[in-house]
Amino acid sequence: MTQSLEHYLLLLRGINVGGKNRLAMAALTELVCTLGATSVQTYIQSGNVVCAATPTLARSLAGKLQARLLTQLGLTIPVLMRSAAECQQVLKQNPFLNAGEDPEQLHVMFLAEPPSPARLATLDPARSPGDQFAVVGRDIYLKCPNGVARTKLTTSYFDSHLKTVSSMRNWRTVCTLASMCRTTG
Repeated sequence: MTQSLEHYLLLLRGINVGGKNRLAMAALTELVCTLGATSVQTYIQSGNVVCAATPTLARSLAGKLQARLLTQLGLTIPVLMRSAAECQQVLKQNPFLNAGEDPEQLHVMFLAEPPSPARLATLDPARSPGDQFAVVGRDIYLKCPNGVARTKLTTSYFDSHLKTVSSMRNWRTVCTLASMCRTTG
């Protein structure tokens, strides 16, 4: 019995940012295809990949891509993954959007693992005055009215306190990627 294909989002952290970790999207697409995924598309130049894969392949796809990036290109890049269904949940669960906040101020930080309650207790809600965050499962929703470049709610801060790996995207990108996951294939 063959498995049906499902859609997934791969998020590479720190690609083509500030001249570091340069990676052409055509090369990234080819690399994901060589791992067995199909209908591979990238979005903008910052390491967003939407693809189709069997559930069996999907279980190891992020790890395999991370390993290939290191062995073939010498890049140490964390890779996080969400299913199409998880992407739709991210859209539905944004507490700031649901409260009517300006989407231009909103971001999502995707976590590799859900944080433990003990780790969550180490977060300081007043760390970045004016900014707010809400942790929902393995996603952190951010509201940054002064801009994400000025916030102290960074991936480094959350990674160190939650003992996981994160990758952040603005709300517009999250919406586009979720739409791509629905329509890919």
